[in-house]
Formats: sequence, C-alpha cells, structure tokens
Amino acid sequence: MLKYQEVASQIEAKIIEKDLEQGTKLPSVGELVTEYQVSKNTILQTLKVLESRGFIYQVQGSGIFVRRKKRIGYLTLLENQGFSGDLDYAEMQAKVLSVKVIKAPEEVANNLHCTTADEVYQIKRVQYINGQILCVEESYYKKSVVTFMSKSIAEGSIFQYLVDGLNIQIGFSDRYLSVHKTKGEISQHLELPENSPMLLIEEIYYANNGDPFDFAKNYYHYEHSQFFLQSNGKI
Repeated sequence: MLKYQEVASQIEAKIIEKDLEQGTKLPSVGELVTEYQVSKNTILQTLKVLESRGFIYQVQGSGIFVRRKKRIGYLTLLENQGFSGDLDYAEMQAKVLSVKVIKAPEEVANNLHCTTADEVYQIKRVQYINGQILCVEESYYKKSVVTFMSKSIAEGSIFQYLVDGLNIQIGFSDRYLSVHKTKGEISQHLELPENSPMLLIEEIYYANNGDPFDFAKNYYHYEHSQFFLQSNGKI
C-alpha cells in the first residue's frame, strides 16, 4: 500500500471511530503534513482519495470538511475496497463453492486481455450479510498476477489478501450493471425461485499500471441488496 493510501485509511478510520458529523472541520494541509510526517504532495494525494470516496469535501479558502457517507446497508458503486471495506459494520461471511485453476474462457480472456490458453483462478462464492444471502460471486483472477489462491484465502477478504499478501496496487475498476431473471444454479445458490429478478454486476479490476487482473460476475439477491452512488459535484 502506498503512503498516501495508508494516510487516507488512517483518516477514514478516525472519521468513523469518532463518528464525526457532516461539516466537521478537519486539520489543514499543513497540519496534516505535520501530524502524519509526510510530504505536502502525499497529503494532497490523500485528500483526492478521501474526496473520491466521499469522506471529505474541500472549500477553497475555508478548509477541509467531513462529508457524511451513504446510508447504512448500501453498497457503493465507486469504491475498490471489496465487501469487507464497504460493509465493515456488518457481519460478512463467504461460503466458498469452488477454487480451481482453469484455462480462461473466451469471455474471461476478452475482459482480462489474455488468451484462452492462459490460466486463471476461478472462484465461486456465496456472500452473506448478517446471515442473509447477498450475492453469488463468480471471479476470475489472472494467474500471472495473482500467483497463489486457496480455499482458506477465499473464505476471508480476497481484496485484503491481494493488497497486503501479494502487494498488488489496485488502480481502478469498470462496472457493468444489468437486470436478469434467475435460473439454474444461480437460483439455487441465491435460494430464489426460477425467474426471480436479480441484478448482475460485472466488474473488471485493474492494477495501477492499467493491467486487468480480475473479472467478476456478481449476482445480487433482489431482497437483500441496496446500492449507492455519490457525486463529487464536478462536471
């Protein structure tokens, strides 16, 4: 994790732990430089991250202020922190259905910019939030980037493992949303009747060098999932 990301995480934790209200003024750039013993450029990058995540807003000539985040229970569509980061207030559990190495299917190869001869880790999980089924997750990780994966890792936070265990610097992601009806094993794993509504979110995660390494298809239970999109007001 880069230094500005570490500082951003520390400031986020402080805002959450102290339950700071909307509009609470935070220390100035100069004060943050002194407090965290980093360069001014690092703090400016930190503030960009915090602003993009919806934790703060800045008013020229006035300072840096706390921005209240989403309603509890909503998943944001803009952050790259995985479920554990977005729903850290809730009890999250992953039931691993399978972890295996396969040749990349054509759809996966197209999204990960590799060939069908390349190997990927295929992981299938059911994600639970407070004991309720949230989604069925089907993920494919480029094996040349994610060099090791196991069932025990998949039972926890894969995002945390990628960042801390493999030192992968996650840069950005693309998300594609579409509405479908359940069928087959998706119906079974979501414990919904056939032809029930569901939201499919396809995600492509990129390292900070622009290399796509993770393609995921998440099938959300229509009764247990809610989403949130926050604008930073810039056009």
